Amino acid sequence: MIRFRSKSAQIPAHNVLICGASGELGAALARHYAARGGALMLWGRDGQRLEAAAQACRNAGARSVSTRQIDLTETDAAIAALATDDDAACFDLAIFAAGLGDIRTPGDLAEDPHMVARLGQVNFVAPAALASQLAGRMAARQRGGIVLIGSAAAFHALPFAAAYAGSKAGLARFAGALAIAMRPHGVRVTLASPGFIDTAAARRVPGPKPMAMSADRAAARIARAATHGTAHAVMPWPFALLRLIDRALPAFLRNRLLLSLTPPPEGR
Repeated sequence: MIRFRSKSAQIPAHNVLICGASGELGAALARHYAARGGALMLWGRDGQRLEAAAQACRNAGARSVSTRQIDLTETDAAIAALATDDDAACFDLAIFAAGLGDIRTPGDLAEDPHMVARLGQVNFVAPAALASQLAGRMAARQRGGIVLIGSAAAFHALPFAAAYAGSKAGLARFAGALAIAMRPHGVRVTLASPGFIDTAAARRVPGPKPMAMSADRAAARIARAATHGTAHAVMPWPFALLRLIDRALPAFLRNRLLLSLTPPPEGR
């Protein structure tokens, strides 16, 4: 994992918000903090999976576990809910792990516009808005940590996943700007940019997934970055090298290479 650290004390994780806890990565992060005795507020869209994650956290030793079923496409409602939950818990750490991934449908020349809008809302607009709201509250307390889950895909102009790569690229730029703004106020903002994570959702997307990590392994690396206030954590480290290669290649060669990565239609 490549880390770009800010010089500061470790961030406590007594009261933790995990947004996206009904997904596999979010649930793994929840179990990680539960095993360390944290008090957890878990947000998720799927009620059944959210409750399963909450029960796993209780079994793992969490001091307390609360849940909220929420859909980030209803961003105004999520902003109001965050104010309510932070008033009650005064979060030390918030991890925004909810996200959607998709690629262009085989045979289509461009991505479905409704899918583009949904990915933009869930992957960028909602987490950015929520992080901004909580950053202001943490700054008033002069402490806290915020983790935004990006993707190594944000480093590349993927022609078959423009909405996903673009939404994650927007989140990455936002995270960097928020980190600069919050540093003087005692709030650390971490961007985690993982490569492939071996989840059921990822396995539904065709194509090779080199160096795929388990959700538990990715969660441990993200938690380590959060503890140390790492500004940007790229994992595993070869994806940081690929980012540099992408920048160094001539545009015509880079574009040809990216086109060649388009997954073949199913059945071929």
